[in-house]
Amino acid sequence: MISLKRTDSEDNDFMQLVTLLDADLRVRDGDEHAFYAQFNKIDQIRHVIVAYRDEKPVGCGAIKPYDASTMEIKRMFVLPELRGAGIASEVLNALERWAAELGYEKCILETGVKQPEAIALYTKNSYDRIPNYGQYKEAENSVCFEKPLKLPG
Repeated sequence: MISLKRTDSEDNDFMQLVTLLDADLRVRDGDEHAFYAQFNKIDQIRHVIVAYRDEKPVGCGAIKPYDASTMEIKRMFVLPELRGAGIASEVLNALERWAAELGYEKCILETGVKQPEAIALYTKNSYDRIPNYGQYKEAENSVCFEKPLKLPG
């Protein structure tokens, strides 16, 4: 059974999971890691979800405003030994609900071609590939997605 907690980037469990995420990305991204790392700072993220199984933090994700109608999905991670169990989808869906509650119309995100599990996750959850946006426009190994949100009401 998975439980989800809404928190922010000051949360110790979130910070520990992000440390593991960054270590994984450092290996996957290789020489490009420094480029991507500059866009993944967590100090000032106010909307974080941490997933727990048996009271142990096992996954996380965050949203941050991109513009007046768009939230950007950031820092998605699940412990490697628990991937494929639906935890990432639960976190992603919770982030989407939160963004909709806050009045945002869509979510966007960037992931990398060296992260096939992430691409599969977003495709499975009805995200559509879009042209690379913002700082990722010229990044050959970036893949960007978006999904319109169902606003509550």
